[in-house]
Formats: sequence, C-alpha cells, structure tokens
Amino acid sequence: MRTALQGRERGLLVPLGLAAAMVCAGSAFSAPPDPEARCPIQFQDVTAQTGVAFVHTDGSSGRRWYPETMASGVAVFDYNGDGREDIYFLTGTPLRGTKADVLPKSRLYRNDGAFRFTDVTDQAGVGNAGYGLGVAAGDYDNDGNLDLYINTFGTNVLFHNNGDGTFTDVTRQAGVAGPEKLGAGVNFLDYDGDGYLDLFVAHYVGWTYENHVPGHYMGFPTYGGPMGYPRAASALYHNNRDGTFKDTSVESGIAAHRGAGMGTCCADYDRDGRTDIIVANDCWQAFVFHNEGGGRFAEVGVRTGLAYDDNANPMSGMGVVCADIDNDGWLDFFFTVYNRQLPSLFRNLGGGLFEHATGRAALWQGTITYTKWGDAFADFDNDGHKDIFIVCGDVNDNVEAFDKTVTYLAPPIALRNTGRGSFTNVSDACGLGALRLCGRGLALADLDHDGRVDVVILNSRRPPTILRNVSQNANHWTQIDLCGTKTNRFGVGAQVTVVAGDLAQVEEVHSGQGYQSQFGMRVHLGLGPRDRIDRVEVRWIGGGTEVFRDVPVDRVVTLTEGTGTPLAPAP
Repeated sequence: MRTALQGRERGLLVPLGLAAAMVCAGSAFSAPPDPEARCPIQFQDVTAQTGVAFVHTDGSSGRRWYPETMASGVAVFDYNGDGREDIYFLTGTPLRGTKADVLPKSRLYRNDGAFRFTDVTDQAGVGNAGYGLGVAAGDYDNDGNLDLYINTFGTNVLFHNNGDGTFTDVTRQAGVAGPEKLGAGVNFLDYDGDGYLDLFVAHYVGWTYENHVPGHYMGFPTYGGPMGYPRAASALYHNNRDGTFKDTSVESGIAAHRGAGMGTCCADYDRDGRTDIIVANDCWQAFVFHNEGGGRFAEVGVRTGLAYDDNANPMSGMGVVCADIDNDGWLDFFFTVYNRQLPSLFRNLGGGLFEHATGRAALWQGTITYTKWGDAFADFDNDGHKDIFIVCGDVNDNVEAFDKTVTYLAPPIALRNTGRGSFTNVSDACGLGALRLCGRGLALADLDHDGRVDVVILNSRRPPTILRNVSQNANHWTQIDLCGTKTNRFGVGAQVTVVAGDLAQVEEVHSGQGYQSQFGMRVHLGLGPRDRIDRVEVRWIGGGTEVFRDVPVDRVVTLTEGTGTPLAPAP
C-alpha cells in the first residue's frame, strides 16, 4: 500500500494512524467539549414524507469498474423560477457486463413547499443525462432561466432551460460535449467579466474498460486507485454569447496541468475582482488556477499553500468548498479526503497566501476513520458563524471483511463553528448519529423558506436522504438572490458583504462546488441576535460595487444590479 505521501489504492489502508493524526492536530487535541447542554443545531430525517422516490445506481456489474466509486453529484436550484429550490439527482447507467430491463434516469423533483416534491423528470426532459457525475446550474444565455450542465463518464450534456418547465439538449450545437472522459466537478463562471457565463469542466484519470486494473487486498477484491492510470487535463470553454462556446483549454493554460480532478470550486480568493478555479485532485496536489486576466490562468497551488495537506502530502481530494469561517473578509477553503486522512482546512491570510488550520480547528474529531465526500459550509444555527457538513461512506462494500476499523455505511458529520477558530463535532447531538449512509453528493438549501438551511444527500446505490433543519433559537438571518443586469443574470461569482452592527460577513455566489454538486446561488447568512442590517455591499463580477440599505432581515430578498448606490473604488 502506498503511503499518504504517495497516494492511495481504494480499499487498501493508508498507514496514517489515529496517533499520527493526534500529533498533526497539535494542541487542538485537548480542545474542550461544547459546553452547551443541548446542541443548538438539530436535524430531522424527513425523506419519507417528501415524495422523493429516487434510487441511485452506479451501474455495478460485479467487476468493480472504476466509475462506480465516484457516482454521483446532486443539484439544488430553482428550475422554474417560483422562488423554491428544486432537487436534481444524478445517477449512473449500466456499465459493461450489467443488464437492465429499464434504463435508470437522473431525476428532477419540483419543490411544492412544505417538504413535498413532485417528480417532473419526464415532462422536463432531463432524465437522459448519461452516467452522471458532476453537475452545475447557470444561466449561460442570460434569459433568466437556469440551465444545467452534467459531467459524465461518456459524452457530457448541456440542457437549455426553455422557461416553460422543459429543457432541450443543446450539447452538440453549443460545442460542449467534450471528449469521452471520466468526469468530475463542473462550474459555470464568468472568467473574463463580460457578463456571460463560461464553463469549467474537470476530468478524472484516463480510465477505460481496456486499461482497467483490478484491485485486491488480503485476498479480497477491491476498487483500485488513481495512480495506475494517466492523469487528465481539465477543460475551459468561453461563452461566445450566441449560444455556443469555444474551447479555450490550451490558450488559457488550463490544459497544461494534468491531475485527477474530483471536486471543484470557483472563487475570487485574493479579491482582485477575477474568479479563480480550485480543483481537489485525488492523490495529487490540489490545483489553484489563478485568473491572471486576459483569458489566462496560472497554476499557483504550491505558492498559495493550498496544494498539500498539513503534513506536506498530496491530499486524496474529494470535495472542496469555501467560506469565510472567521469573518475576517477572506474566503477560506476546506477539502474532504479518503479514510485515514484528516480533512484539510486552509485559512486565508490575504495576499494570496493560506495557512494550514486543520489542527487548530480541531477537525480530527470523528473524521479520520471515514471516507469523506460531499462537503459544505453553512450557518445551521444562524449564530453568525459558518459550520461544516460532510457526508461519508466507504468505497468498498466489502471493506468490513478486511478492515474491522472501517464501515461501508457511515453517519454524516456536522462540525459546529465555535466562533473561536475551532469546530466541535456535534453529529450525535444534532440528530445524525443514528444514520448509516453511503454518501457521495451533498447540496444545501432552505427548502421550506423558514430561514434554516436544510440538507440533501445523494447516497450511492440507495435512496437519498433529506434532512430538515429544525434548530430552535431566536437568531435572525438573511437570504439574498442577486439579479445582474449588465453582469451575468444570477450574479455568479459576485461577493456579498453583509454588515449588521458589529458583525460583517462575506459570501460568494457559486455555480457548482463541493463534491460534484450544485448549491449556493442564494446567499444565506445568520445574524445572531442582530435584528437590523446596516448595509449590503455587492461586488459584481465584471461590474462595480454597489451598496444596498434598508435590507430587511428574516426573509428572502432580491438585489438587482443598478438599483443600489455605486461604491467608488478605493484610491
């Protein structure tokens, strides 16, 4: 078995033990438990009452083909413009050697309110999305309707939203089918600030049926790892503003870097007004594609400090997300990884530099023995500090036969932000401890408009899990939709700063993030006891910065570009 430095084979144990993790964590190992008697975050499993009947398949044939381990992501987005966020579950399709009487479909569920959903897949026309892996939503033609792009094992798919509840497959005419590779995360972003969304498409390794390497451990069949296959380059498409895209992978510099992309996140981490691209690579250094302007990107992962984990080892990167965890105005990053490895938290120091914060943040708590996939930041108790949610599940369904310290099914993990630079594992106390899932994709949204962020989990080979946030407190909150007029329609890439008394928070609008999933187009920020917002500043991608006042609390508001007060740039 390879060491953590060299990478991993799926199903084989990485020799980074718990004792080593404690050393990595440093002084944070002695962090005191949460002093609150009752956890202020509470979740309730409401899957059975939602009407969601989807069941995921990874196309398993018994031969342990590689794509089975990765499938699939999930999306929350408002496909019909009614203000409620709907759910789109990706699924796999039969792989070689698998027979199916009825081909499985990815499924779109319309949010009818009160945690009730209706399957509208067939009428919407989005069921035949191939072997779905990554997904992102974005309005690439600025017509006010969110379109869908699915990264697959095979030919990728772009669904154009017709605005009447239906979608049309426009992949070929748009020029974004891409090569038939093993997909990963995907993002819409406006990398040149021209007001139209471009497209970043990550690729995993160059696996094929013909070059498949079977895995074995202690006489048991396992899934292999990425190191036995050629690394792959990701793709970047520029929006031509006529419904078509141009492949700019080579001229942008993106194609010069080959990795094993899984989760992706686009964010302006250095606040220079241009959106950058971060890729979580499996058993390879993380890529940080810094937007240099003029359509060029420079890979600066090592220079920024985001490339490797706290031990200077490549991460078995799964998902990646960003948020300002300490309310200092800079976006921090969090990566999920394989079992026997700690998730990696990087604190943004400004100036394009990051420091390792995993140990100080006490992220060793209850995370090391699980394989960690989908991840997300959200303020679940609206106290003004962003918490972390992780879904887990092992790769090998037979792992318990050869490793008694690991289980195939695993509970999700909730890490509550203490507001003091560290997190507390509250999974058992908040209602997650009894769940046993095989999580992959994760998406968050306030599904019932009660001001509390809910959770949608795509589970491999089984039904999904939908968790309602039932936390009880008197904290206030705000949710903000952006409407661009000169910039892209849904404000993707815009940074929103909300100032309420002594609390200032920054959030960015995302299209695609975490582990191959879609969420974050509506900004949600908790305000704690503060019942008044002093101002909201929106820095539009490709536009200026505007200040909005008299923004109410405890409701969803839409801020339209051009209706605020322009903020003059600093001299």
